[in-house]
Amino acid sequence: MPGYEPWDADRATGIIADHAHREGATLPILHALQETFGYVDAAAVPLIAEALNLSRAEVHGCLTFYHDFRKEPAGRHTVKLCRAEACQAVGADALHDDVLRRYDVAWHGTTRDGRVTIEPVFCLGLCACGPAALVDGAPVGRLDLDTLADALTEQAA
Repeated sequence: MPGYEPWDADRATGIIADHAHREGATLPILHALQETFGYVDAAAVPLIAEALNLSRAEVHGCLTFYHDFRKEPAGRHTVKLCRAEACQAVGADALHDDVLRRYDVAWHGTTRDGRVTIEPVFCLGLCACGPAALVDGAPVGRLDLDTLADALTEQAA
């Protein structure tokens, strides 16, 4: 997982200014902020709105409509669990319940120690080897609690 800069309003203002000239600049700005800080801080909403002459509600709507934008920092590792029908057919729902219970989080939650964030995703294209997940962007098929723990251990190494 890449290292992110800590939130800084001045740095965010510079990022916004770098993209404000683009047509449809809201999404590129949100992506750039998340790439820099790992999430889009709530303090960015009025900065973006002012720079693009939009209402805060318009920026907030864009930020919350797209599920990949984080509103708080993610854990050191991100696990995206496939919730599509093919994975459900091979037991993903029960596995997801077990994963959320083991890591003591809800969907989009991060473990108390900041190690792991668990997110739902709808279809990874790994239908033939479900249940499937992405662990820090790496695909993992035939997922169970042990293979998830192993994948997180490998990613930490």
